[in-house]
Amino acid sequence: MAGGLLLSGAIAALLGTALPAQPPSPGFVDPPPDKIVIKVATVNGSGCPQGTTAVAVSEDNTAFTVTYSDYLAQAGGGSDPTAFRKNCQLNLIVHVPQGFTYAIASADYRGFAALQPGATGTQRASYYFQGSPSTASRSHPFNGPYNDNWQATDTTDWAQLVWAPCGVQRNFNINTELRVNAGTQAPDKVSFMTMDSTDGDISTVYHLAWKECPES
Repeated sequence: MAGGLLLSGAIAALLGTALPAQPPSPGFVDPPPDKIVIKVATVNGSGCPQGTTAVAVSEDNTAFTVTYSDYLAQAGGGSDPTAFRKNCQLNLIVHVPQGFTYAIASADYRGFAALQPGATGTQRASYYFQGSPSTASRSHPFNGPYNDNWQATDTTDWAQLVWAPCGVQRNFNINTELRVNAGTQAPDKVSFMTMDSTDGDISTVYHLAWKECPES
């Protein structure tokens, strides 16, 4: 189960694809020559029942992937009135090499949506470190009629990145949400939005940026 999943990999490459196309900013460094370890502390929410979520770290440690297999929101027709909104909060313990810190530079979300005319869907995510007042949030709306795969990317400029505090272990929280509104044109028909697919799990990829911590 994801709650006990512990994966690590060797760091070998730059994070160039995860940052905006611009000259390197002061403080940008290669991923540190050591291992990062990500462990899932808790997984909570209606979109990620026990055993339906997994986390893995890329071999070069510039990204990690969250995989869902039962993340679906729906409204209209005979849908359960509470099914219009699903969410999942991941609380991650991230161990980074000494002398470095990290931030989430971008996140890629994918899924499938079947929205009737007049229906709407929203994918939303927020990111924050335990005990920190800084929270980054992004929302992506979708309008019916829509019957196709969807993809959304959250990208943060270097100057706006929220960095993990240096020298302190703070769990990292990712709270995602899917929300569907049936609208008034076809409320008797079901509209839905998933963060999975019929032919396999959909993966959400979070790209990491790195910088050195100041010497104490």
